[in-house]
Amino acid sequence: MTLLTKLLPHQGAAVEKVGHLRVGALFMEMGTGKSRTAIEVAARRAGKIDRVVWFCPVSLKLPIALEIRKHVENPSIYVFDDRTSEARIPADAFWLVVGIESMSSSDRVILSAASLINDRSMVILDESSYIKGHKSRRTHWITQASKPARYRMILTGTPMSQGVVDLYSQLRFLDERILGYKSFYSFAANHLEYSEKRPGLIIRSHNLDYLAAKIAPYTYQVKKEECLSLPEKCGTVVGVGLTGEQRKEYDAAKDRFYEDVLLLESERRENSYAMAILIFRLFSHLQRIVCGYAPSGTRLATNRLDALLNAAASIPGGEKVIIWTKYRDCLRDLCEAIAGRGQVAQFHGGLSEKERAAAVEQFRGPARFFVATTQAGGHGLTLTEAHHVIFHDNEFKYSSRLQAEDRCHRIGQTQKVTYIDLAAYDSIDYRILDAIAAKGHAVRIFAEKVKKMRDKKSLKEALNSL
Repeated sequence: MTLLTKLLPHQGAAVEKVGHLRVGALFMEMGTGKSRTAIEVAARRAGKIDRVVWFCPVSLKLPIALEIRKHVENPSIYVFDDRTSEARIPADAFWLVVGIESMSSSDRVILSAASLINDRSMVILDESSYIKGHKSRRTHWITQASKPARYRMILTGTPMSQGVVDLYSQLRFLDERILGYKSFYSFAANHLEYSEKRPGLIIRSHNLDYLAAKIAPYTYQVKKEECLSLPEKCGTVVGVGLTGEQRKEYDAAKDRFYEDVLLLESERRENSYAMAILIFRLFSHLQRIVCGYAPSGTRLATNRLDALLNAAASIPGGEKVIIWTKYRDCLRDLCEAIAGRGQVAQFHGGLSEKERAAAVEQFRGPARFFVATTQAGGHGLTLTEAHHVIFHDNEFKYSSRLQAEDRCHRIGQTQKVTYIDLAAYDSIDYRILDAIAAKGHAVRIFAEKVKKMRDKKSLKEALNSL
């Protein structure tokens, strides 16, 4: 196997740490090149394995295939799709890319993937936190199907997003002997303390030094600031005034939320979960309104597209630009609005994998604008051709924003990256930006605020702040 790119020092250190092990974990932050590191480990085992089965989130199947083609000369790749069966998989395919979610929804995919894995296989589980739930169907089938593999590896930048409870299933996938527990309940008895009042709520973790010592020989961990010297990030917010039509819809949405809360309380329901749903719906409706759409889907008069065009005009001509949005209809409007400013590459969940690959190549070639939904393009892609990014709107949580930012702020970026946020004055946009700045989740932050309120006046004041 001929590799086309060289390892960076930290990637070489990772290969030296886990490359000689049959199981290992790369806990490397996004943008540090964990895919390239895993490819190197696989290449060094080429004489001992017949194939690599690479499990990853469905949204990352295309980016992983592109990464393999970037680093390996003439690779034989097969990407699982909705027509995959054992008979359709090429016998000579060395790299096989499988969507994690499909391992919980398709018996055909489960059987096809399992048929490929034996003692001459290497299994890579990318974004291994996707199997952190020890009871989930995908965790069970991926773990069971991968057991015959001679080599197994997990990759993630966030192994413990919700605490040490997340470690159990990921390490069990590698080998249950690492932690030394044959069941989750044994693990929980030694390391987790649950609330007596709220079943299932973990309030404390124990014996963490023991866990760290157990996993240390099998893991390599690095953060971006420890291993990379990337150009700086800078950002600016472009304020947008709401039209009268938008403001009317905006206030009506808040009034409906207030009435729903009062109804919830009058029914004396156990309302923590119901309240969370109401708040999420409120935030979604408010965000759609500031983007130019009523909750019913009707278009509203808006200044937002003009603000985006002005922001794009401020970027020097010829510079490539990434534009992010959550919503497919907003993406359509954006593409129509900027069509006269340069060639546009679209990237969203409605495209086939082949069409998505073509969009990325188009952006790397003649296209000036890459307009994408954060759900489809916010993970896995490398878009270092751009160093100007416009967020038409934002996801509610910090981690999603950071993922989208790092599509271009990663290995290969040589220039300062500028991020431009559109934000409607006196609106939900600024609450979302505040939550991102605090590295939090806008809905959860507001939910916690509401939870502490004891009267209707306080609730009204909280709504007025949105």
